[in-house]
Amino acid sequence: MARYFLTVSYNGREYNGWQVQDNTPNTVEQVLEEKLSMLLKQKVDLVGCGRTDAGVHAKNYIAHFDSQGVNLLDNKAHWVYKFNTVLPPAIAITDIRLVMDNSHARFDATERMYYYFVSLKKDPFRDAFTWYVYGDVDFEVMNRAADLLLGTQDFTSFSKLHTQTKTNICTIKKAVWQRYGTDEWRFTIVADRFLRGMVRAIVGTLVQVGKNKLTIADFGNVIAARDRQKAGNNAPANALFLTGIRYPDTIFKTDESGC
Repeated sequence: MARYFLTVSYNGREYNGWQVQDNTPNTVEQVLEEKLSMLLKQKVDLVGCGRTDAGVHAKNYIAHFDSQGVNLLDNKAHWVYKFNTVLPPAIAITDIRLVMDNSHARFDATERMYYYFVSLKKDPFRDAFTWYVYGDVDFEVMNRAADLLLGTQDFTSFSKLHTQTKTNICTIKKAVWQRYGTDEWRFTIVADRFLRGMVRAIVGTLVQVGKNKLTIADFGNVIAARDRQKAGNNAPANALFLTGIRYPDTIFKTDESGC
């Protein structure tokens, strides 16, 4: 028995999120499990590093599974190619890594990073992956507000309601807006963990700050309130990308480390 970490990229536009759910077909996890089970001739049960909502994308998503058959690292390039030949165009496996038998894609992750893209100009060639925001937006003041997110805090105000998490406390290590090409900005946020809907709720509320609908002090009050109704609406899912997951080097059976 061997445990592997898969690195997966997917365009979430056509899928109902990552996680298999009752009465919700067409998830990324479901498609991957079906195709890997077919090729490996065994039942594959994937465990993902977290759940992404419908329409959200991933560049370096990590999932683990156990295999009793062939050693996938004997000819890793071949297996990456073979898996990708049966996957739909919107899903790709980019790497396979051998890990310790008790390694866990979700619980061993120490850091996660998301990008969110905002465009200030309508563009039919990039609007599928950006949120077009009309009018003036002050990204400098948004960055000053984003500084209030840093550190270990209760982020209930930015979480979906009625989730099964035991705590809404997270440690945010980075939260910054940076210019990303002409008329486009990228929000980078890094934390030890994220709540359901958290990044989109933060972005939606920060844009209200950038459009002078909330002050920086108001944003701080939203965090302190621990009340989802105090925050802004979720930003659209299509502009959100899970881009990196970091793990301790010690979980890998090779010299590779994760991010």
